[in-house]
Amino acid sequence: MRKPELLIPASSLEVLKIAVIFGADAVYIGGEAYGLRAKAKNFSMEEMKEGIAFAHERGVKVFVTANILAHNYDLEGVENYLNELKTMKPDALIIADPGIFSIAKRVCPEIELHISTQANNTNYLTYHFWKDLGAKRVVAARELSLAEIKQIRENIPEDLEIEAFIHGAMCISYSGRCLLSNYFTGRDANKGACTHPCRWRYAVVEEQRPGEYLPVYENERGTYIFNSKDLCMIEHIPEVLDAGIDSLKIEGRMKTALYVATVARTYRKAIDDYLESEEKYKENLEWYKEEIGKCTYRQFTTGFFFGKPDENTQIYDSNTYINEYTYLGIVGEKNEKNQYAIEQRNKFSVGEQIEVMKPNGDNLLVSVLSIHDEDGAEMESAPHPKQKLWIDLGIDLERYDILRRKEKKDEAS
Repeated sequence: MRKPELLIPASSLEVLKIAVIFGADAVYIGGEAYGLRAKAKNFSMEEMKEGIAFAHERGVKVFVTANILAHNYDLEGVENYLNELKTMKPDALIIADPGIFSIAKRVCPEIELHISTQANNTNYLTYHFWKDLGAKRVVAARELSLAEIKQIRENIPEDLEIEAFIHGAMCISYSGRCLLSNYFTGRDANKGACTHPCRWRYAVVEEQRPGEYLPVYENERGTYIFNSKDLCMIEHIPEVLDAGIDSLKIEGRMKTALYVATVARTYRKAIDDYLESEEKYKENLEWYKEEIGKCTYRQFTTGFFFGKPDENTQIYDSNTYINEYTYLGIVGEKNEKNQYAIEQRNKFSVGEQIEVMKPNGDNLLVSVLSIHDEDGAEMESAPHPKQKLWIDLGIDLERYDILRRKEKKDEAS
């Protein structure tokens, strides 16, 4: 069995550090151009340099996305960008466009080239095609089953790597190549500016009755006809590893540090437990399922891995996330008063019970004993987003521990 890499997304330098600390073998990020997440914070060149150094010091790889489908006017800029990027020494570039691939091969031949899922990689001859051109890895199209991926593995060279998404949001369009966003809003999904029209609610208009909207009823609240559940394979690690996948990829370059920490930590433990013994994996299965449910998600599906999706893979009555935990902040340095620095992300108060999420899998329930602002003034609560604070939780903490709070369910619902 091949030992798989756990590949985690990062939207910012802060999230990259959390991904590394919470169990990633590799992290993928976007620069300020030529990636498919234009609305993500993304990385400046300085942040990229710091992030790559941070990861490499801890034995973690960093891949940079350059996976837009380029137009003529993009090409000159791509060359300049790659010339600058190669000085950062990322471990690989993720590319979809053959034109950009050819530029990258010429400009930075020392960097591995990985072929994005956007290139619609659905058969083993396509994998051979890209290997012959110099690719080290090909990302499987989202539309492949595990049986198909296993067949690809059996028909390609041992040193050609397969990467596949195993968790995160699903796109309604083939391998993410969507035209709806451009059609409706002029924002091109294939250039990184997707407005996610798959999550909107739709109605039918009859040609002879303009302005008369007829809901596409699934129930009394209407329907979101393109709105897929999120992919989750935490219960199927044995089948995923049996397929011969080299890199297990998590979707989410728009997600928070709490999401990334939760997913990275859970899959890290599941993979390591299974590689130690199948019995240990089975014993801890309920813990994995419970933990993965603590991040934001839109219900779960196994996507195409066990056959074509059916009506049970869609959500018809809303486009909202399930969100049971609130992200409060990341633990920073300690001062002489045994207080810890955090940059607050959501309001919390003295006396509240919150949870400390440790990279090793422990979740510690603690009470907030005190909150002070940057100047040392005592506070009863922390209502201002991104305020820098000093807190005392009554226990020793480690840098990069995550603070979160379980939300009470609305009893009326």
